[in-house]
Amino acid sequence: MYWAVREDGTYEIIDGQQRTISICQYVNGDFAFNLRYFHNLQQDEQEQILNYELQVYICSGTDSEKLKWFKTINIAGEELTDQELRNAVYAGSWVSDAKRYFSKNGCPAAHIGGDYLTGSAIRQDYLETAIAWISDGNIEVYMSNHQHDASAAPLWQFFQAVITWIETSFRPTKERKKIMKGVDWGFLYKQYKNEIIDYQSFEREVKRLVLDDDVTKKTGIYPYLLTGKEKYLSIRAFTEAQKLAAYERQGGICPDCGEHFELSQMEADHITPWHEGGRTIPENCQMLCRECNRRKSGR
Repeated sequence: MYWAVREDGTYEIIDGQQRTISICQYVNGDFAFNLRYFHNLQQDEQEQILNYELQVYICSGTDSEKLKWFKTINIAGEELTDQELRNAVYAGSWVSDAKRYFSKNGCPAAHIGGDYLTGSAIRQDYLETAIAWISDGNIEVYMSNHQHDASAAPLWQFFQAVITWIETSFRPTKERKKIMKGVDWGFLYKQYKNEIIDYQSFEREVKRLVLDDDVTKKTGIYPYLLTGKEKYLSIRAFTEAQKLAAYERQGGICPDCGEHFELSQMEADHITPWHEGGRTIPENCQMLCRECNRRKSGR
C-alpha cells in the first residue's frame, strides 16, 4: 500500500484504497466471509486480523519528488494512470473531495454522465475528463491551484452544467448516446452553451450523417455539426485502386496547374467536395499535386 503525507501530518491513500476499505468494512460488520461476520469470529481470530501488520510505503517531499517516486513504484504491478499519479502529487483536501464525485463505481458522475464518458471511474478517468473540461486541458495547473481547497464543488457544478446542457439541447435517445460517448463535451459546452439549437433540424442532420457511409467516425457528428469542421468526421478516403485509376485517366497531369507528376507526388481529392454532396466514388476522384491540393483544402 502507498500513502502520501499531507501538509497537516495526515495521510492520503494513493494505492490500496479498495483493500483498506474492504478490511474496515469487514471489521465493521458490513459483510460476511465464508458465512462468518467479524463478530462471529473467536477472540483469537479477531486479534489475528486486528494485529496483522500491513506493509505501507510512505511518500513525502516536493511535488516533483512525489511524481518521480510514484513513477518508480509504477514500474512493477498494474500501471498507474496519469491521473492516479497526479492525485498522488497533488494529494490534499481538494483531491479527497473530488474523489467523492468522480472516483468510485456508481459515483455521482457515473450516475448522471456515464453515457458520455469513456474509461473507468476507479482508474480516475472520469476525474481526469472533468478537470480537462474545466481547465481547457491544463490539468496539472488546475490541480496545483486548487490543491488545498476544502471543496471540489465548483468542479462538480461545472460537470453537472455540461451534462444538463447535453441532455436539454440534444435530447439524446439510447441509440444516440452510443455516438456521443467520449466527445469533448466540456469544450463544446463552453463554446456553444449560449446558442439556441434547433433540435428538430439538428436531429435531421444527425440522422443523415449516421446513415452516410462516407462518415467513418460517427462520434464526430455532434462536434462537426456544432463547429462545422469536417476533420471530426474522418471522411472515407479513396482506395489505392481508385487513386491509380484516376491518375491513369489524367495521364499524370494535375488538372489545376497542368503540370505532370509521379503518382507518389499527388494526392486524391473529391472533385465535388464531400460537404457539397460529393461522394467517395471513382467518378468523383481526381489526383492533384500536393501544392494544389493544399491550396484547395485551404479555400
